[in-house]
Amino acid sequence: MSEREELIGRRIMGVALDRMRDEPVVLLEGPRSVGKSTLLRALARRVDGEVLDLDDLATRDAVLTDPATMIAGDRLTCIDEYQRAPSVLDAIKAELNRSSRPGQFLLTGSARHESLPAAAQALTGRLHRMPIYPFAQSELEGTTPDLLATLFAAPTEAVSRRTSSTTREDYIARITRGGFPLALTRETDSARHRWFDDYLRLTLERDVRELSKIRQARALPALLQRLAGQTAQVLNATAAASGTGIDLHTARDYLRLLENVFLVYQLPAWGKTLTKRSSASPKIHVLDSGVAARLLRLTPEKLARRDPTSLTELGHLLETFVVGELLKEASWMDGISGAGHWRTYDGAEVALVVERDDGAIVAAEIKAASRVPGDEFSPLSRLRDAVGDAFIAGVVLYTGARGYTYDDRLHAMPIDRLWASA
Repeated sequence: MSEREELIGRRIMGVALDRMRDEPVVLLEGPRSVGKSTLLRALARRVDGEVLDLDDLATRDAVLTDPATMIAGDRLTCIDEYQRAPSVLDAIKAELNRSSRPGQFLLTGSARHESLPAAAQALTGRLHRMPIYPFAQSELEGTTPDLLATLFAAPTEAVSRRTSSTTREDYIARITRGGFPLALTRETDSARHRWFDDYLRLTLERDVRELSKIRQARALPALLQRLAGQTAQVLNATAAASGTGIDLHTARDYLRLLENVFLVYQLPAWGKTLTKRSSASPKIHVLDSGVAARLLRLTPEKLARRDPTSLTELGHLLETFVVGELLKEASWMDGISGAGHWRTYDGAEVALVVERDDGAIVAAEIKAASRVPGDEFSPLSRLRDAVGDAFIAGVVLYTGARGYTYDDRLHAMPIDRLWASA
């Protein structure tokens, strides 16, 4: 897209190059306008690949008419927005039947692969999927603190002695800006709000409808807004449905559509069998905190207020923001088997648990307060005791100034440790 985005280094680029050395087909999938096309072209330049942009009608017609000819050749073939012509996957499969050498195809898609009927079967077992998120704050700052990786490798080294100077207002500004490249280029809040509105309208009116013929299209924006109101909370689909005026079955179908175009995601419950009191319900998150703030019409001025409602809304948005930053870091790492939240029926809650292939875990809780009383560590302590040696580190990320170790494998850190150099 813009020179600005070209100048911001994408950590996922090196990971994608590594995957392309091993896999015949790599799919970069994520929301519209997240920068996939820019990344695709940058990767194509690095390895001398040819780009086919299926948002271009002439290119799309050519691919639909004769996909085998369009993808033939020894060079890397890069197909942007492949879901516009998913039948091209059959031609790719035919090529792979002749040769399965790595680095043949690089695809981008703005809809989840499994949501496309023609895509469901063609490349089973031959397609490596990589999530592309909005910019991480560390990418915007040009830093590589790698907090999650450091917590797994050397937890005590993650506790920086630096004093954070990030203010509450600074955190609010980052939350409401989010990480979409084009939103970040807008110089005023009003211009950014218009971009978010246009982005949401285009996604709901174009991308969702291309995936499914929906009966009550007018309900989608209202349902999305209701779900945004639940961000960082346990999903209550019944409440979202009743508040929108649709039945629960339809609401669940529409929720899947909103997930398939990367507007929201469900963070699954982790450790459902860990104790009898562990909850199995997922949490709902809006993918980008800036989008969530706009859906809820929460401006920096509103979030800066100290009334109970504003404090609660800030707490939920801050959790969505921090969980998103940690999941971005997880997407750059090898050996991560999954992530979820842990919650018990008697109220203990940990916002994010990231698990490695060997069963080791790092857990994080998020607080909007500037200090962390000892009882705030209680859920992490309960999780540590339940998991035992597999518990590598638990951290409370908060808006205060200093990092410190509270107890065995339990630490507190300023949230900006996610992007500030240690």
